[in-house]
Amino acid sequence: IKGKSKKWKQMLQFPHISLCEELRQTTEKYYNSLCERQPIGRMLFRQFCETRAELRRCVKFLDTVVSKKDRQAGLKQDHVPELGEEMMGQFTERLEQEQEPCKELFNECTKLIHDYLSVAPFADYLDSMYYNRFLQWKWLERQPVTKNTFRQYRVLGKGGFGEVCACQVRATGKMYACKKLEKKRIKKRKGESMALNEKQILEKVNSRFVVSLAYAYETKDALCLVLTLMNGGDLKFHIYHMGDAGFEEKRAVFYSAELACGLEDLHRERIVYRDLKPENILLDDHGHIRISDLGLAVHVPEGETIKGRVGTVGYMAPEVVKNERYTFSPDWWALGCLLYEMIEGQSPFQQRKKKIKREDVERLVRDVEEEYSDKFSEDTKSLCKMLLAKEPSERLGCQGEGATEVKAHHIFRSINFKRLKAGRLKAPFTPDPQAIYCKDVLDIEQFSTVKGVELEPKDDSFYCKVSTGSVSIPWQMEMIESECFQELNVFHTDGTVPPDLDWRGQPSPPPKQGLLQRLFGRQVSSSTLLNKASVLFVSLTLHCILFLIGLCMFLAVSVCILMDYWDFLINQNTPILALLCTISPTMLCVRSHTEQYRYCSISCS
Repeated sequence: IKGKSKKWKQMLQFPHISLCEELRQTTEKYYNSLCERQPIGRMLFRQFCETRAELRRCVKFLDTVVSKKDRQAGLKQDHVPELGEEMMGQFTERLEQEQEPCKELFNECTKLIHDYLSVAPFADYLDSMYYNRFLQWKWLERQPVTKNTFRQYRVLGKGGFGEVCACQVRATGKMYACKKLEKKRIKKRKGESMALNEKQILEKVNSRFVVSLAYAYETKDALCLVLTLMNGGDLKFHIYHMGDAGFEEKRAVFYSAELACGLEDLHRERIVYRDLKPENILLDDHGHIRISDLGLAVHVPEGETIKGRVGTVGYMAPEVVKNERYTFSPDWWALGCLLYEMIEGQSPFQQRKKKIKREDVERLVRDVEEEYSDKFSEDTKSLCKMLLAKEPSERLGCQGEGATEVKAHHIFRSINFKRLKAGRLKAPFTPDPQAIYCKDVLDIEQFSTVKGVELEPKDDSFYCKVSTGSVSIPWQMEMIESECFQELNVFHTDGTVPPDLDWRGQPSPPPKQGLLQRLFGRQVSSSTLLNKASVLFVSLTLHCILFLIGLCMFLAVSVCILMDYWDFLINQNTPILALLCTISPTMLCVRSHTEQYRYCSISCS
């Protein structure tokens, strides 16, 4: 991959397995987590199963079922190429009407196989070299993350607490967006809980339609969240700065379908988003969208409702404006606002670049029905009206079935949601890789310096909660996608245990370095970075040594000069020497001994 450091293998060098003993003791040993959810764990468990015929058959069956589901998700025509288009259309329509009656055909078999694999085979896996290799990967995953882990590039925009810039992982070459939360700005605005909440929710959600958190670390001045890089810009830019305002219906419907899937994933984790608007919806390189900026998202406890008058004016639902209790209804209202804006080219309750008082906008939201132009087809008008129902109980998505109700609307009849969730559907618009879909760096408003705020030691506990390093699943996916896993995950072909996985062996000592290299050489390591205190100590030590050497040289030269001058005074028998001898008895004694020495020297000669 372009951008990989030349020393990437050194940065990702496996530790000896003996260094992973603590990990072995503390890692929770659950089959679903280790062998299904974690990508590297899943691949290593599959490699272990390949070593036994009976386990190989189980894995082959599971893979066949998955591929079968893929074929059912929109590839049915591959099985019956000889049928005419008319008959094919009739079968397709019937299958859609019957809502896939055979979708649960293999569920019981799949469950039984996983139940079997999770007992004896899983126990054997935990004692194998494949699990030891997994521990080595986990050891790498948990190494400290600092600003030196990345290369920093141009500013992309700004968030609530700081800039957002592009960055690249040195070891893998993968590009990300780094969202910086300035520590002083957070403290001044009392935004600690908001920042921590966003970090924890991003860490929890694993969705194709929500930006992923890959790393979280801190610098002296900022907390940094490293997120999925979305090069295609935000929907606001595309709606208003790419020709005539708004989209054609096909494109708006496609984005609405992906947003419905994203909200479904959030609601499944009992998270209500509360800030759905065009500038928070980002496009990737292939034209697919992701929800970003989860600062206002909040967890809704099971069986409870929440209350909070938060969001963006013009997108807040009537129940939010009226400060009533709610669960997930505000998100479906905001989806209606967004669909309306994508079609019409302006928000349903306020006009672009026209200043309207907040109170007036909220009155329109509560009491006034939105108006529809001829840009809306009957289907889009129907969906908007159902999503923008003033009463939550009458709103689509709020009648007990959630996202299922929305996805069942007739406007989505051409969308195969299984293929959409698998990333198999092509987006109607693909961003130009050479174009920049955001403001110029010079147009991005700069943050002013925060004054009157001092960071204190007690703030460190909050910083530690945010800067937790790598996030497991995104980090493992990065290793696989960058082909680092494929190149490093090598075993002996004869099945013997590699030296770094042999518990009986000892870790090989680091190569010896010369004195100058130890003192002045730059240490580059992915596992440990030189502590600031040790750097300062070495620097001070070197300065002290140089100072002492200089002082000794100065004293030596000074003594030589003084000795020569003393000899000159004695030879001349000057009045100055006589004066010194009268003042100091020591000088008199020295003079007498010197004269004796001179007398003896003359006599001998």
